[in-house]
Formats: sequence, structure tokens, C-alpha cells
Amino acid sequence: MKTIAACVGQILIGQPFLEEALSRGIINYSALAEELVVPISELLKKPVKSGAIMMALRRYQPPTDFRNSLKLKRVIQNLGDITVRSNLTDFTFQNSKTLIHSHSKIMEQLDGYSNVFYAFTRGIYESNIIISTAQKHNILKSFQYEILLGEKAELSAITISLPSDNSKVTGLYYQIFKRLAWEDIALYEVVSTTNEFTILVEDEVVDRAFSVMKRLKD
Repeated sequence: MKTIAACVGQILIGQPFLEEALSRGIINYSALAEELVVPISELLKKPVKSGAIMMALRRYQPPTDFRNSLKLKRVIQNLGDITVRSNLTDFTFQNSKTLIHSHSKIMEQLDGYSNVFYAFTRGIYESNIIISTAQKHNILKSFQYEILLGEKAELSAITISLPSDNSKVTGLYYQIFKRLAWEDIALYEVVSTTNEFTILVEDEVVDRAFSVMKRLKD
């Protein structure tokens, strides 16, 4: 039988920002309990009192706080250089049997261009190409027989170098996404390799996004 405490845990786990604020003691328990009366009553299919919910909130034990992990702190403090590239365009093409052939064409044209930003991601049904806007004509020519699903210009990429053991640390990407979300910064695209993490944002928010990434070590 589901309990009030179980319902509280279910709701908090589904809202990590709320859970973290609660663990930091910056939320009014009484006010939050009043807000949860209706959803918990619906989950239990019977009326509940805010006092019982408030007691469950005070007894709630959140999972291990990632911020207090020594390994996570060490990785964050060892984050490497941050690089910003602007004047980028994102192209989305529908996957096809000839897409790889079209991709090989643009790769041949880019051979020798050391200053061109280029990223290719293949999904199940579509593929994305992020490239310097100056190469737009080459993209459209190389992919002229492919189905263009979307095109977005005026984008910037922010790339941060990660320590070599980053893949063994839990919560690293959570910390990055959380801080960007707190600043109300929407991500247009995310690209990562083993030791690099890149976010693609609209030009109008790149300065704020860069500041967030720079403050990660604080």
C-alpha cells in the first residue's frame, strides 16, 4: 500500500530542483505541504492533511548529494579550457541510403580547412550537421539530393575540455545542465566526445551561457 512518504519521494525525485532546494533548507515546509495536498490525495485516492505531508517532508532523506562527492568536486575543479565558436548553422537531414555518400562529399571539401567548426551526429531517423555558416553553400551542394528537415543559423558552440576520468563520475552533466537551466538558458544542441563537451546555443544567450560554464569551478 502506498504511503504519504512514498508519494512525497515520488514527487520530489521527479522534480530535482525542488528536491535540491529542500535538501538545502531554502523551502518553507508548510507552504510546500499545502501545495502537495492535491497531488498526493490524487495518488492515494483519498484526502490527506497537510500536517502529515509536512512530517513526511521533514523526514525525507534525499539520495546522496552529488555536490558533496569528492570525486565529482575534483573533476569539476579540473575542467579544462573553454572554447567559443560563433557563426554556426545547424542542418537536419532525414536519414537515407545515400546520406553517408553525401557526407563524404562535404568531408572531402573540408579537407585542409583547419579553422572550420564541424560536427556530425547520426540518429535513428535523422542526422545533424553543425558547421561554420560560411560553408552553407557547400553543405547545400553536397546534400542537394537529401531531404532537409531543418536549418538554424546564428548559433554558437561552447566547448569545455573534460578530465580523462569524467566518464566514471556520476552527476557531472547534471551539474552543467542544472546551472544552465537555473539561468533560463535553452540548449539548441548537445555534442560530446570522450573528453569534450559542447553545447550549442543561440547567439543572443552565448555570453550568459559562457559565464555559467566558466563559473562551474566556483
